[in-house]
Amino acid sequence: MKKHLITGLLIWIPLVITLWVLKLVVDALDQTLLLLPMALRTENWLGLHVPGMGVVMTLVIVLLTGLFATNLLGARLVHLWHHILHRIPVVNSIYSSVKQISDTLFSSSGQAFRKALLVQWPRDGMWTIAFLTGVPGGDLVNHLKGDYLGVYVPTTPNPTGGYFMLVARKDVIELDMSVDEALKYIISMGVVPPSGRADRKANNQ
Repeated sequence: MKKHLITGLLIWIPLVITLWVLKLVVDALDQTLLLLPMALRTENWLGLHVPGMGVVMTLVIVLLTGLFATNLLGARLVHLWHHILHRIPVVNSIYSSVKQISDTLFSSSGQAFRKALLVQWPRDGMWTIAFLTGVPGGDLVNHLKGDYLGVYVPTTPNPTGGYFMLVARKDVIELDMSVDEALKYIISMGVVPPSGRADRKANNQ
């Protein structure tokens, strides 16, 4: 009885949590429909709300924004928009910080959060997984003697919280592990071990 109960839970728990998370995401993105005129909303011409239309609407808006920003006129307007926001007190500090972080994370040439590392934390002899965020810059270079890296040590099981550290490159071990595998290992508190190089080669064949 206990064996069958546990087996059933192992099937239902991941499915229910996955559906719950998807529902939260869809409900949040459905708020995008508020940008549409009432005549274009599904409630008006279908007589009911269609879940997921916010997801489609969000993707369309992002795609059209990207297409517009890549032409000459769009690029100039975006530059003007950035210039205006940078001249507004308080808004300037928030917007510039968020934009710099997003540009770093989503840049195709950037290295932020693209490598999993092994570092000693919170003291020597204890190891944990961290992610490469970049290299020190500005006045930090004048005070750090040697080659240093910026790393982010996430907390478990919630990786959105964590600690930022500057660690000597010689004290960092680069892992043969994808960022996705490292996140799964962290979120599961070590229950879901990452696959090794041999396992990945076998799966790719």
